Amino acid sequence: MRNEFEINSDFSDYTRLFLEENSKHNLISKNEEKLLFEKHIYDSLSIKLFFDKYGIREGKILDIGCGGGFPCVPVAIEFPNLSVTGIDSIGKKISCIENIKNGLGLKNLELICGRAENQNLKGFDIVVSRAVADLSTIIKYAKPALKKDGVLIAYKSKKAEEEIREAKEVLTQYKSEVFDIIEYNLPLEELYIRNLICIRFNK
Repeated sequence: MRNEFEINSDFSDYTRLFLEENSKHNLISKNEEKLLFEKHIYDSLSIKLFFDKYGIREGKILDIGCGGGFPCVPVAIEFPNLSVTGIDSIGKKISCIENIKNGLGLKNLELICGRAENQNLKGFDIVVSRAVADLSTIIKYAKPALKKDGVLIAYKSKKAEEEIREAKEVLTQYKSEVFDIIEYNLPLEELYIRNLICIRFNK
């Protein structure tokens, strides 16, 4: 497997709390529950590859469209020195994540119910987005929320290059550029390629 990384935290309590919430509100499908670690927790923590490569140890992170809490909750657990904010427009999902947050006593996670484009979100070092929208849309949402030297990291499938081509016009319009694509595999029996598309904005 290329680009493996170590996970330092114990996710057993998180898994228990997540499955409790999922039984009530179906954050992920029942079929996905048995792959919660491989497809959701591990994938969320792949940002560690970016952190290690670029020496990131602290900062403010915004997760746009955090859904069932991916990647914001695993990232907040694994990196207690980071300030993590998750935003989603579906109140039910935010309520579930709040319950998980409170159950784990996470102090570095803030949650917002609303649409990112309607919020005055500013001053973030990193914006992340996973399984939310196409790259062009994410770029538009991310730029206003980032600091001058901030970075957008989009979690994408193996079709990353295709998404980048389709977003070429928006990348130019928003004076942004892809400066890295970090490829990794999920820990599954079959080959399951994922990518972190790393984008910076030239003000």
